[in-house]
Amino acid sequence: MARDTTDQTPLSSVQDLTDYIAAGNKPRERFRIGTEHEKFAFFRADNSPVPYFGDASISALLTGLQKKCGWEPITDGGNIIGLAEQNGMGAISIEPGGQFELSGAPLETIHETCKESNQHLATLREIAEPMGIRFLGIGGSPKWTYAETPQMPKSRYEIMTRYMPKVGTKGLDMMYRTCTIQVNLDFSSEADMRKKMRVSMKLQSLATALFASSPFTEGKPNGLLSWRGDIWRDVDNQRSGLLDFTFRDDFGFRDYAEWALDVPMYFIVRDGHYHDCTHVTFRQFMNGALKGEVADPSPTMGDWTNHLSTLFPDVRLKRFLEMRGADGGPWRRICALPAFWVGLLYDDAALEAADELTKDWTFAEISALRNAVPAEGLRAEFRGHPLFDMAREVIGISRAGLKARGKLNGEGQDESIFLAPLEEVLAKKATLAEDLLSLYHGRWNGSVEPVFEDYQY
Repeated sequence: MARDTTDQTPLSSVQDLTDYIAAGNKPRERFRIGTEHEKFAFFRADNSPVPYFGDASISALLTGLQKKCGWEPITDGGNIIGLAEQNGMGAISIEPGGQFELSGAPLETIHETCKESNQHLATLREIAEPMGIRFLGIGGSPKWTYAETPQMPKSRYEIMTRYMPKVGTKGLDMMYRTCTIQVNLDFSSEADMRKKMRVSMKLQSLATALFASSPFTEGKPNGLLSWRGDIWRDVDNQRSGLLDFTFRDDFGFRDYAEWALDVPMYFIVRDGHYHDCTHVTFRQFMNGALKGEVADPSPTMGDWTNHLSTLFPDVRLKRFLEMRGADGGPWRRICALPAFWVGLLYDDAALEAADELTKDWTFAEISALRNAVPAEGLRAEFRGHPLFDMAREVIGISRAGLKARGKLNGEGQDESIFLAPLEEVLAKKATLAEDLLSLYHGRWNGSVEPVFEDYQY
């Protein structure tokens, strides 16, 4: 998230919180696709991480991009920490370990998404190349230890860094040593949100398997295909993972708001200063728990918006739905991830088919699959069959949904062309993580160093 919100609208009831989320409802013709992708910045000379400060640095990249693009700089404590397009058509932010993120504009087609990503990466290379900086597109930091990884001067990250070890064993790895591709998608009503949330929550582990690309840690294989997926099994289970109540037939906006109310907060922002609020839930905050601790202890809509951004379920509900299961990856996968989900969720027949396919999947079964996928990938079994079988069926549904949308490029091709990387996974019966391991044990001669050359942007 590039910028924390400072909306001063006062809050007085749970209904206010629910209404905020429900305001995301929009007619189908206004549905958009917002794609986010992160990548690791490294120095080409020695594959070392890029620090925040210096002539060749994360801050220098942001400053260079600001001058090139004219986007508004976002600062924290006098340090530039992101950029925002003035009309809300995209933002650039930095993750805790310097991972560079584009939060794309809300676009109508995957064709536009791919064009946007291409333009962003080309512009970024133009700024980064004179500094000797390149970018790596996989899901987990393959070489650097936590101690070697730089820390960005961002107030919310300082609070999170202190808090994470109290609530899980892998939160700092999540923050500093992983990258993801995500897509944000719209809903038209509470019923539409419910169905999309239910389907995508059940299928998120399949996305983790299909996009697995984090088999290395600190210079050697880690025994996993998605180290990132494994990390999310123990980050902070109060605010992440599967949400069983989203499978209920009567699940609605109010249920998510009630759940979010009882999750501990990270912070509130007052006069530009971040106050650590990890000792209270949002419900306690609403009930006056911060009186006497901060000068203005009354909750605002900005506080609620920021709180929603600190919740990490596999599918996150704000005024849209965020698909959060995939590892980061090469450029083609930046297009494949939104294509996969748009095909499933933005066509009525495809959504109905996906819902029918998954309707009797139980929470216990999905939890077991979520636990198996980081190590086993598409070879994990579901109801006695390898996940490969399920992947073929689901990708077939997505392909049909994309074709039905009929969004064509200049060559007359529909959006299903962007599923090609996933269809290659099925054809080879090997994920990107397994390709990387084959290279490590083969042409790379037991070294992870070549990954920086072979999978750079």
